[in-house]
Amino acid sequence: MSLHERLAQAKKSGNGEKNPVESRRVVLDHLNQKIHRALVEQLGPDLYNQTTSADELRDKVRKTLLELINAEQTTLGSMEKARLIEEIAHDVMGYGPLEHFLADPDVTEVMVNDAGTIYIERAGKIYPTEARFLDEAHLRRIIDKIVAQVGRRIDESVPMVDARLPDGSRVNAIIPPLAIGGAKLTIRKFARDPYQIKDLVDFGTMTPLIADFLDACVRGRLNVIVSGGTGSGKTTTLNVLSSFIPTDERIITIEDAVELQLHQEHVLQLESRPPNIEGRGQVTIRDLVRNALRMRPDRIVVGEVRGGEALDMLQAMNTGHDGSLSTVHANSPRDVLSRLETMVLMSGMELPVRAIREQVASAVDIIVHQARLRDGTRRITQITEVEGMEVDVITLQDIFAFDFAAGIDESGRFAGTIKPTGLRPKFMQRLSNQGIKVDPSIFGSDCLAGGR
Repeated sequence: MSLHERLAQAKKSGNGEKNPVESRRVVLDHLNQKIHRALVEQLGPDLYNQTTSADELRDKVRKTLLELINAEQTTLGSMEKARLIEEIAHDVMGYGPLEHFLADPDVTEVMVNDAGTIYIERAGKIYPTEARFLDEAHLRRIIDKIVAQVGRRIDESVPMVDARLPDGSRVNAIIPPLAIGGAKLTIRKFARDPYQIKDLVDFGTMTPLIADFLDACVRGRLNVIVSGGTGSGKTTTLNVLSSFIPTDERIITIEDAVELQLHQEHVLQLESRPPNIEGRGQVTIRDLVRNALRMRPDRIVVGEVRGGEALDMLQAMNTGHDGSLSTVHANSPRDVLSRLETMVLMSGMELPVRAIREQVASAVDIIVHQARLRDGTRRITQITEVEGMEVDVITLQDIFAFDFAAGIDESGRFAGTIKPTGLRPKFMQRLSNQGIKVDPSIFGSDCLAGGR
């Protein structure tokens, strides 16, 4: 049966066993694949010619697609032709059915469960979509294209990979045999224009008072850990905090996949590397932290501490590299300390627990804890000072805490905001010694001028 006959049959309603809309979609998918192959055969090397500008290539692809579609004996309407051209152009030059979501500034995350199931996140809420890939092979082609752009690979020997898009968006892909039911793809989008402190204030993530306080902490070279769960906005907050670093300092960033977008001039970005096909050549975050110490850094910013590099990071903080910033996955500031202890033990060093805690208590000055609340908003819920050791326990003190008692407003959003606890941090004198003034009144009316 010709394509013309298939389309005519699909256009009839109600007589077949299949839904006519679904039948027509199947025929259009078949036509999509046929024209896609014809396009690649016709343009060939032009698709990969580095001397051709993106605009020229896009015009050439669309013109060729229109010629190929018109050459087919089909009953396609103008809307269907335009849609088909768009789908194939996105496949050839972009990321297929994901292209629309990646271009939408309101979409913050794209989650592909399988070739036929795609979810997106908007305003902190997850929604299903009608978009889909043609089949598993189509999905795998898009995944291969993404990981190849950053020199990574994904196959049965390396079935999961972290990568990034050209705009810095974080990508995770996992394929069979680890992924049951087909390949899975998750894209955490980052704004093309990185969020500034004003944006986080407008979003309600923090208040202007908190913004000024954190600005003073970073300029005062306090060691800051941003903690929170997955999707709580830690990397965005870390990027904003990094913007407070003075422009005359030498900054080295260390990440698994480059995400931070700093605007200072003197920034060096380091990225870890997985092993090659022979299992060699791996460069870990820990290797990069050690190397960074030999690069004369003023500041070290580690995208995320998740393993044995925690020990090297703590030692750097304790040996003159103050003002370092990083993120840690944790449910609370107290959990950050437990996580750091566990990660130090992962380094292979058999240190007593008390020695590890002394390292942590001496290195970390402040923990900024962030959470994604049930209303979908991302808020800083605690800013906690690490005070020191009492016997064998690290003592913490909340300086600011989110007011959950305010309840939820009519629109379903949490009505509370982060407020001072009335306690003044011990590091205030340290900031004052560096000429950084912080108005004591921001800590609440119960705070005494000379201390707690």
